[in-house]
Amino acid sequence: MCWCFLSGSAAVAVPRELLVNWGPKERERVPELVDREGFRRLFETFRHTAWRLETRRGYASDREDPDYQEFLATGSAPCDLNEPWFVNIKAQTEAGKTVGRVRIADKPMTTGQRFLLDYSRYNAAVGEDIRYLWREDAADLPAEDFWIFDSRLVALLHFDDADNIVNIELITEPAEVVRYAIVRDAARHHAVPFNQFASTE
Repeated sequence: MCWCFLSGSAAVAVPRELLVNWGPKERERVPELVDREGFRRLFETFRHTAWRLETRRGYASDREDPDYQEFLATGSAPCDLNEPWFVNIKAQTEAGKTVGRVRIADKPMTTGQRFLLDYSRYNAAVGEDIRYLWREDAADLPAEDFWIFDSRLVALLHFDDADNIVNIELITEPAEVVRYAIVRDAARHHAVPFNQFASTE
């Protein structure tokens, strides 16, 4: 039994179970997931900016790419700029929109990170702003991979231990989006362009 005081200092006995079952509760955020097609459409419908933080040491999708196998064999990755991703990003950047990423790299770099560094020239060729930051300089950033669109929507990428994307969570709650925007701004401020980074790697 709990005692609750009303206006005028009158006390009313209230069963504890009633407070537990019907009292105010902290709201739990229910993840809103999007499928791959819905995620793909975000890159066609964003209005101003699309930006990503990449923090993993490798990605299963890269390792499955024939370009990755060529990189392992020759040290240089080929690329077809007529692939749908590049065609769309080129169209978006030519329309005046901004697309960019900051990639976190280890010392020494993993094979997957070296592949992406080599591949950055193709991203840049279609207008992406690709920047790099050593992991030791990124200690204050969250170990999360995400895209943020127009500073109003975050697509948080969840991975398994084999570096496969298992789901994509959309976040639109303003306070949460602001948190990711702050991460973006800090990462961009400290990161350097990929070609400058490559010259010091």
